[in-house]
Amino acid sequence: MSNFKHEPHDAAVKFTMLIAGAVFILMMALGLIMRAAQGGLISLDSALFYQILTAHGAGMVGTAALSGAAIMWYFVGRYVQLSANLYWAFIGLFLLGVVFVLVAIFVGQYGAAWTFLFPLPALSGGAWDAWAAALFILGYTSIGVGFLLYYLAIGYPIIKAYGGLSRSLGWHVAFGGADAAEAPPPTIVAASAVTIFNTLGIVVGAAVLIASLVNLLIPDFAVDALLAKNMTYFFGHVLINASIYMAVTAVYEIIPEYTGRPWKSSRIFIVVWTCVLFFVMAVYPHHLLQDTVMPAWALIAGQIFSYMSGIPLLAVTAYALCVYLYGSKMKWDLASALLVLSVAGWSVGSVPAVIDAMVSVNKIMHNTQWVPGHFHIYLLLGEVAMAFGFMAWLARGQRTADQHMTGLDKAAFGTYVLGAAGFTIVFLISGAMSIPRRWAVHLPEWQFQDQIATFFGLLTLIAATFFVVKFLGVFEKTERDRVQKA
Repeated sequence: MSNFKHEPHDAAVKFTMLIAGAVFILMMALGLIMRAAQGGLISLDSALFYQILTAHGAGMVGTAALSGAAIMWYFVGRYVQLSANLYWAFIGLFLLGVVFVLVAIFVGQYGAAWTFLFPLPALSGGAWDAWAAALFILGYTSIGVGFLLYYLAIGYPIIKAYGGLSRSLGWHVAFGGADAAEAPPPTIVAASAVTIFNTLGIVVGAAVLIASLVNLLIPDFAVDALLAKNMTYFFGHVLINASIYMAVTAVYEIIPEYTGRPWKSSRIFIVVWTCVLFFVMAVYPHHLLQDTVMPAWALIAGQIFSYMSGIPLLAVTAYALCVYLYGSKMKWDLASALLVLSVAGWSVGSVPAVIDAMVSVNKIMHNTQWVPGHFHIYLLLGEVAMAFGFMAWLARGQRTADQHMTGLDKAAFGTYVLGAAGFTIVFLISGAMSIPRRWAVHLPEWQFQDQIATFFGLLTLIAATFFVVKFLGVFEKTERDRVQKA
């Protein structure tokens, strides 16, 4: 760590990852309950199912974003001076929003899913009162304001240190003819791109949230439903992708410690991240392919960019990781294994996503379990695996003697891979069989798949609990030692 310009905020980041780990376990448990209910293994009231579905979606997406933000904060903190006070303000606003969301769901019985799609929050059919929808929206707004503060806290120091976003993105190297030695580190390039596109995404999301809130309070206030849907899915798609792109900085920073080969910002790397910057914002119309009132050009663009969006991932991060690993004779431990798994899972998850973006497939598959199949691969085998890998690396710290996998580590890692892979594959198979998504009650002929998924989900939950408990043990020991030294 001493080789870097600044020391990261260890305590704040470790605290955040502890919260994220605990919520990941809770959200996995809620997902397991829903699959068990669909499989007829337990009885669950349908209204409660949709409340749990809303909490599960909001919780997983929010926690993925939170853990990704903590990871990126930690590694950006190696290169520029960051404000601890602004980070804690971000955490405070995030947690306040979480409280609002939970009260709206489990007290107000709000159950319109995590996407708050207009005008559903206001049209509950008596399932929840307007105040619950309003509180849910205010919760999201608080989280959004927290993230805007977070990106201000990261973006301004980067601009100040590197002389502007164009230079922190490396454009002076890729397009201006500057020497490659002048390129910023990969983490700074990634952080700059994410700061731009996720700030735009959150601003758009905040605008439609405020419009929906005004509509709840003043029903005569008109909101164009198609525009609201575009804004909502632009926000949602950008946010969940940003979560992974923030977390991938752990791969750029940690893997070189194992291989002894620094991850450099080549011209190709910079060009690809420039493509990511624009592709992430351009592909969201593939969520709207069934909306025939959408302009044809938007749907065509969304489909084309969906095909292209997998290229940066596969061509740079996945391929480069293979190059860095080849012949490195690195020692494997839980952290490195989870980080390599995360890139593999992220890459694999892009395939069913691109397939669903094909119009001919989308017409049949989009409202089936194929869709949760692909984004559960992104999360369980992608972003969440990155988060667990980062936690394992934090727990190991500077103890290079611990750079090995114990028998328990191997068992937990294998269980996680088996569970997450099995769980997501069942989703894809169910989608190929046209089993619908978001249904609380499943027909008897669908329940066998649900029961298999429940088994794999249980394996995933057990392994994830091991990862978090292990991190908690090290975190408590570290804090105890720190207090004693003080």
